Order: sequence, then C-alpha cells, then structure tokens
Amino acid sequence: MILKDKVCVVTGAAQGIGNAIARNMLEEGAVVYGCDLGEGSMETLVSENGRFHALYFDVTDAQAAKAAMMQVKKEQGRIDVLVNNAGVVFNKKIGMIVREETELMFRVNVIAVIEMTQLVSRIMARMGGGAIVNIASVTAVLGSAGQAAYSATKGAVIAFTKSAAKELAPQGVRVNAVAPGIIHTERFEELYEASGDKIDTRIGRIALGRLGTPDDVARACSFLASDNASYISGQILGVDGCASI
Repeated sequence: MILKDKVCVVTGAAQGIGNAIARNMLEEGAVVYGCDLGEGSMETLVSENGRFHALYFDVTDAQAAKAAMMQVKKEQGRIDVLVNNAGVVFNKKIGMIVREETELMFRVNVIAVIEMTQLVSRIMARMGGGAIVNIASVTAVLGSAGQAAYSATKGAVIAFTKSAAKELAPQGVRVNAVAPGIIHTERFEELYEASGDKIDTRIGRIALGRLGTPDDVARACSFLASDNASYISGQILGVDGCASI
C-alpha cells in the first residue's frame, strides 16, 4: 500500500495504460480521480471502488481542466499525485505528416501536460509538496521510423520533465517521467499491424523478449509517485524491456 490515502489524479484513465495506472494506484491504497473525455469506461471503476472518482473533460480546455482540479481540491483538500497520461498518436512517415494531426498531438501530449503541471503544482506547493509523473515514450529516446512527429511531442515531454523537476524542487514537488516501449494495449494491433511492421521483428529488438503490459507501466508510475521515490526527481524511467540500451 505504497500510496495509502494519497490523492492521485490520472488523465486519460478510461482505457489502456491510463486505466491500468488508475487501477494500480487504487490497489496501492490511493484515492484516485480518473480524467477522460468520456470514451471507454470509467464507470466500472466507480462501481467497483468507492475511492475512484470520474472526471470528464478535455485536457486541452484550460478552463475545464482548472475547474476539475479545483473540484478535487475542494473535495479532498489536496492533490498528492498527478499522472499526465492522456495522449494522442498519429503514425505517419515524413512526407505524409498532416499538420492538423501534428498540432493536435502537441496540444494534447505537450501543452496540456504543461498546463496541468502548472495547475496542480500550485496546489501541491501550498500543501508542502507532491509527485508528478509524465508519460513519455521510448520513441523520444531512440527515434522511430514512421513516428517522427509523435516522437517530437514525447521528446518535448522529456525536456519539460527535466526542467520542471529543477524548478519545482524547492517547493517539494518531484517531477519524473516513464518512457514506455511497445505496450500491448487495446490499440496495439491497430497501430502496429496497420503500419505493416512485423511484430516479431519488433519483439526481437527487446532484450527481455516480450511486449510490455499496461501493468508494467502502472507499477512504475506508482513507485515514482510514492514516498519510496522521495529522493528521485528529473528522471526518465524506461519501461521497455531493455529496448533502449
């Protein structure tokens, strides 16, 4: 129960990695506010666990995001943990990149991360500190053919994480990132098989010899959010089966 009684906010919690993060944090004893547009289902978590609360808003809507965080603050008195997980991905080769898709990726993957961090870090600073975990990607570290624009957004997340960690440390706010490798989510086959890439070829590049699971990422997030990581900030934790080395 490494997160017992901590108030955690997880964006993009309706499905995939975000849903696994929310579930793991509940298992670790946290009060969890899951945020999403409404796609997927968070109602199951609401019915299963009295410590889970669903918030429906667009992370790119600054006013809606502020209202949601003020609601958490009003109901719980504090926010201990923020996981910036909400993300958008469009896989396009150079020459086929669409500006509108790239702009949407930057709005969701980067600008919303910055704005959510600004909002929540103010609350955390008043309460004496907290932990922020951003979801980056192994593509930002290694690069990935066909994902240049997406990789650029996640590279920005890594740069922001390192700078925010230095700036917020005096207020007791730790900022880290998890950089997942290939994770077998609901969208996995759609994204990778549609690209024409061979899954076996991808797995062959992973030293541990398997795809990652949402739970692999979730456990890393819970650790970085916990007091067990109280002297860790500004770090990028690869959860990629040793693909990045």
